Amino acid sequence: MFYRGMFDGPAFSGGGGWHSGLGGTKSDSGQLVTPMSALSLTALQACVSLIAESIAQLPLELYQRTGDGTRIPARKHSLYPILAETPNGWQTPFEYREQSQLGLGLRGNSFSLIDRNSDGSVKSLYPVSPDSMQVFKGSDLMPCYQINGAELMPQRMVHHVRWLSLNGYVGLSPVLLHANSVGHAQAIQQYAGKSFANGTALAGVIERAREAPPIKDQAAIDRIVSDWETKFGGSGNAKKVALLQEGMTFRALSMTNADAELISVLKLMALDIARIYKVPPHMIGELDKATFSNIEHQAIQFVIYTLLPWIRRHEQAMMRDFLLPSERSEYYIEFNVSGLLRGDQKSRYDAYAIARQWGWLSVNDIRRLENLPPIAGGDTYLQPLNMLDARAAPSDKTPPTKAQIAEIEGIIQ
Repeated sequence: MFYRGMFDGPAFSGGGGWHSGLGGTKSDSGQLVTPMSALSLTALQACVSLIAESIAQLPLELYQRTGDGTRIPARKHSLYPILAETPNGWQTPFEYREQSQLGLGLRGNSFSLIDRNSDGSVKSLYPVSPDSMQVFKGSDLMPCYQINGAELMPQRMVHHVRWLSLNGYVGLSPVLLHANSVGHAQAIQQYAGKSFANGTALAGVIERAREAPPIKDQAAIDRIVSDWETKFGGSGNAKKVALLQEGMTFRALSMTNADAELISVLKLMALDIARIYKVPPHMIGELDKATFSNIEHQAIQFVIYTLLPWIRRHEQAMMRDFLLPSERSEYYIEFNVSGLLRGDQKSRYDAYAIARQWGWLSVNDIRRLENLPPIAGGDTYLQPLNMLDARAAPSDKTPPTKAQIAEIEGIIQ
C-alpha cells in the first residue's frame, strides 16, 4: 500500500499546498525559532510533554450504544485492539498517542497513514512527521495529502488531527505563532549561558590594608587563597571562625542587580510560555503563586480548560477517520478523564455518600468509579422515604379496611 518514495528525500515544497511547523522563523530578538530549538526551553518542553503524557496515559475506549440507551465496550470490533493494544508493529498505544500530541503541541498538526483491510476497517496506523507532509485542497474541497513529493493520497488514507486553523485544512504551529515570545526566551537563555561561560562570579575577596606592602610572590598569593578555600569553603566548613593577619579582611560578594534581574526575566519567560499552552504555572515548577488551597482546583481547571479541548480534537478526528460512516451511529470513541477530575479521598467519599443516599449511584457504580470490582447485591438504588412519589402516597380520603375497623373497635371495647 505504501511507497518507499513517501519516506525518502526532502520534503516537497511545491505550490498549491500547505506545510505547518516546517523550518523556522526569525524572531524580533534575532533568534531563529524552530520546533526543535523551542523544545530546548525547559518551560516549553515541560508544557508540551505534560499535555502529551497526560493524554497518552488516559484510557481510550471504543463504545457501542445498546438499544436501552446504555453503552458497552466494543471489544469484538476490529478497531478495539488498534486503540488499546497495538497501533502498529513497534509502538505501544502510549507512545503513539504521546507522539501524536507532541506533533500537535509543537507543529499544530499530527499525521498518521492508515493501512486498511479490504473491507475498509483500520489495520494499522503509521505516524508521519509533519515536516514531511503537505496538504492540498481537492476540487471537491476535501483535503489531499502528499509525503515528500510522492503521489497524492485521499483523506481516507490519512489520520489528521489539527490545532487552531485559519484555512480549515492545516493547523497553526503554536511555536511559530508565538515566535517572538519563544525567541525572547531563547535569547535570554543564550545570554545566561554566555554570562556563566565568560563572566566571573566570586564568592568574596580578601582585602589588605592600603598601607600594607604588596605581596609580589604569586605563589604566596595562591597559597593564601588555597588555604582559605580549604579551611572555610563549602557547607562542611560553615560557621567556622577565621583569624586574618596583616590587616586583612574578608568581604563577601552578593548577587548583582543584573543577576537578580536575569532570574526575574527567566521566570517571566516561563510564565509566558505556560500562558501559550494554558498550563497552570505550578505544573511546570513555578510555585510562587501556588497554595495548598488552590492547587487542587487548578489541577481540575487544567483538565477542563487545557486537556479537554485537545482530547476532543483527538476523539472527533478518530471517529471521522477510523469509523466507517455506517458505524458512527452505533459506535463512538472516548477518553476516560474521570480519574483526573477526582478530588481528594475525603471529598470523593463525601460525594459518594450523598449520591448513594439520594439514589442516583449504587454501590457497584461507586466501586467502578474507584476501579474496584462489583459485589453481589450492589446494583440496588436507594430512595429516601420522604422523596416517594406523591401520587403513590396514601390519601386522607381512602376508606378504612375491615381489619382496621375491627382493630379500632377492639381498642374501644
